[in-house]
Amino acid sequence: MTESDFIPSAYLQKPTTGSVTWKSPSNIALVKYWGKKEHQIPANPSISFTLVDCATTTTLRYEKLAVIGDAFQFDLIFEGQPKASFKPKIETFFERIESYLPFLKEYHFTIETSNSFPHSSGIASSASGMSALALCLMSLEKSLKPEMSDTFFNQKASFLARLGSGSACRSIEGPLIQWGEHEETAGSSDLYGVAYPYEVHEVFKDFQDTILLVDKGEKQVSSSVGHNLMHDHPYAKNRFKQAHQHLTALQEVFKQGDLKRFIEIVESEALTLHAMMMTSLPYYILMKPNTLNIINSIWKYRKETESNICFTLDAGANVHVLYPKSEKHEVLGFIKKELAQYCQNQQYICDETGTGAKKL
Repeated sequence: MTESDFIPSAYLQKPTTGSVTWKSPSNIALVKYWGKKEHQIPANPSISFTLVDCATTTTLRYEKLAVIGDAFQFDLIFEGQPKASFKPKIETFFERIESYLPFLKEYHFTIETSNSFPHSSGIASSASGMSALALCLMSLEKSLKPEMSDTFFNQKASFLARLGSGSACRSIEGPLIQWGEHEETAGSSDLYGVAYPYEVHEVFKDFQDTILLVDKGEKQVSSSVGHNLMHDHPYAKNRFKQAHQHLTALQEVFKQGDLKRFIEIVESEALTLHAMMMTSLPYYILMKPNTLNIINSIWKYRKETESNICFTLDAGANVHVLYPKSEKHEVLGFIKKELAQYCQNQQYICDETGTGAKKL
């Protein structure tokens, strides 16, 4: 598939009004995407678990305009209130996707959206938010082209979501989604996420992710700024090479259910991500003291119990605690007894791998 495959032919008819609602989950990368080229193309491939409960629900209401103007017309409601600060990002998104959805200026849209988790706290709200909006817009296009296949619908939704937020392309389907060209993965693409195509051991099909909310405030440095700092990063070339190597190694890990090697790769990826931040110019640190307290506690617990618990981090201070479902009772007891004290107001979110977005 190329970009031109997503440019539609003429629509035969267009609805005058309507609405559609999608709930789209966040995802947590195991191999991290950090650094990008023009047009939201990743500098390295990534793979992620799709989550279930950390999600954005978006309703798109549309009304055909009597007179088509030069600007996009939309209102944005976040958590029940107008949110003017979000509008520039939506404006940029519409500009990027207009050639693929040429009806955008023919409608007035009302976008009502809400998250099940704190915004801008390192739980990839842009991934769930942009994927939910992309899916709503694709539902509108499918009403214009009812012959569209489900496969093409998902590919184009992922393609569009990527143009809003790179990692959003990994939230359409689940439970394991890979994004970015990788010579060892058939069908992989820089343009959209693909369902991981190879054998996956049962242990990874219902993996648990408990998200420890160390800091629910907004990050000091946005992910967009962080990505851009990879352009002249002294360690970027080796980092991108490492991501490819880890993706290749994970194929055998997923097939064999090798939890020990899984832990090594996932924790290495998390620490490498933050090492890139700390060695960029300007340098910065998104981890908090309690992030490190949690990591050290996990290492201690794993050594003492031989548990298969591990951690990963997104671009923020919060810690994703990953573990097999078979260890859920013991690990949740450990989290409640030892780790909750390091969370803001002792808050954490219990989540697990899921199958992707749902139309409501």
